[in-house]
Amino acid sequence: MAIKTFKPKTATLRGTKLEDRSALKKDGGPRGLTIAKRQKSGRNNQGKVTIRHRGGGFKRRIRIVDFKRDKHGIPAKVTGFYFDPNRSAHLALLQYADGEKRYIIAPKDLKEGSTIVSGEKVDLLPGNAMKIENIPSGMEVHCVESIPGKGAVYGRSAGQVIIVQGKDSTGKYVQLKMPSGEIRLVSANSMATIGQVGNEEKMNVKLGKAGRRRNLGWRPSVRGKVMHPAQHPHGGGEGKGSIGRAKDLWGNRLHTRTRKNKRTEQYIIKRRRSKTRPFAKK
Repeated sequence: MAIKTFKPKTATLRGTKLEDRSALKKDGGPRGLTIAKRQKSGRNNQGKVTIRHRGGGFKRRIRIVDFKRDKHGIPAKVTGFYFDPNRSAHLALLQYADGEKRYIIAPKDLKEGSTIVSGEKVDLLPGNAMKIENIPSGMEVHCVESIPGKGAVYGRSAGQVIIVQGKDSTGKYVQLKMPSGEIRLVSANSMATIGQVGNEEKMNVKLGKAGRRRNLGWRPSVRGKVMHPAQHPHGGGEGKGSIGRAKDLWGNRLHTRTRKNKRTEQYIIKRRRSKTRPFAKK
């Protein structure tokens, strides 16, 4: 999708860049493929805030997206593209030959009226899904499963693309280069969709004013350095005081690694950054 700019009639419009959604359907899509979404405002089941700065915003409904692509051998026609308020990528509505309708993540270069299919081995066309062991090296894919049959977990955001680098020595796994630069192993029986995720211009969007961010469900945040020292580790000091080593609200150091999943360490061949701390003193 393209980016829509505006004439600088006001200071806000001068820097505003929004998505051009003129090519998307306006009917909202099938109601049966959506469920109600309850507004939690960043609170858990005890009513305590676990994610700060969330609340308000427009009402939304959750779109049921087919991440498994398990209707093998049944061709589907793309009947239109739809906006999803819960993700950066757009959705493509499929009409299968047996009458069923499903949403999928809309890949780049997929056209309305095109026919796509999923299976163990199909043509290498955008939108087609197949086992990753049958995809040649160097091919761009998205919506890749981490565990066969679980549903896609990798490469689902706007503009994301994963590069297939070929099978490992055992033949049970396939090497993938992630958008972050990480190279990891994925089961050869996992499903993947051909092509790059569409709406790659999403990264160039500039909301232009605080009101649009409030409509997305984000509340204002206050800088720690303007608080009192009892409220934040960065607080206090005369004028714009030095904060020293950056910390969060609870005194924990920022820019530290948080990954602790040792169970999947064996599947990472190359990390997206070195193991040394990025801000360590030399």
